[in-house]
Amino acid sequence: MDITFGIITNKFVSDEVLNSIHNQNIPSYEIIVVGGEDKYWINKQIDLYIPFTDEDKPYTIKKNLITKNASFDNIVYLHDYYFFLEDWYHGFKKFGDDWDICMNVVKNKDGSRFRDWCAYDDPNLNWPYGDEPINFDDTHRLMLPPYSYDKKNFMYISGGYWLAKKYVMEEEPLNEKLGWGESEDVEWSKRVLNKFSYKMNTYSTVQTLKDKRLSAEYVN
Repeated sequence: MDITFGIITNKFVSDEVLNSIHNQNIPSYEIIVVGGEDKYWINKQIDLYIPFTDEDKPYTIKKNLITKNASFDNIVYLHDYYFFLEDWYHGFKKFGDDWDICMNVVKNKDGSRFRDWCAYDDPNLNWPYGDEPINFDDTHRLMLPPYSYDKKNFMYISGGYWLAKKYVMEEEPLNEKLGWGESEDVEWSKRVLNKFSYKMNTYSTVQTLKDKRLSAEYVN
């Protein structure tokens, strides 16, 4: 399984993130970084640095640049605050690569579950808060259902971390008119989830370097 790791940043990518990739002992992989400070990349163990100086532009452009420059078919897209636990590559060898889009377990810094297998507004899920919405401009209910959940019409793929085949992203790139806080990941999910296979790998785990606001609730 050849892998491109594409990381977007506004400042720098920590050694902890980079080392968590290098320590996986993956036979064939590359690391692409888009954005951040030029001077930081001297002697950094990455394969390609793509400058991105206009940070006012939507970061969907950064992610599409990863697709355009990726050498391999399997691409991991991530923001600079995710790192890979030791089981990550071993878990993918066990899980396999028979998928178009894939998610694995994502944990917050405190070890709690973060945005991985996401759904929203499914009226049949056991929502414990009455009609109170959470996130999506306080109009939608964001949920973390069990990993067996498979109702694609209520699902979306969180834009902070995911995997996809290069042909998926070439056929359905991210909308470069949308940026942070504009539900660009929801819009993209609506285009791809009924068109490509989306699978959950529970054998592999990534974690955030900093505490992130969940803005979702566990449901069943």
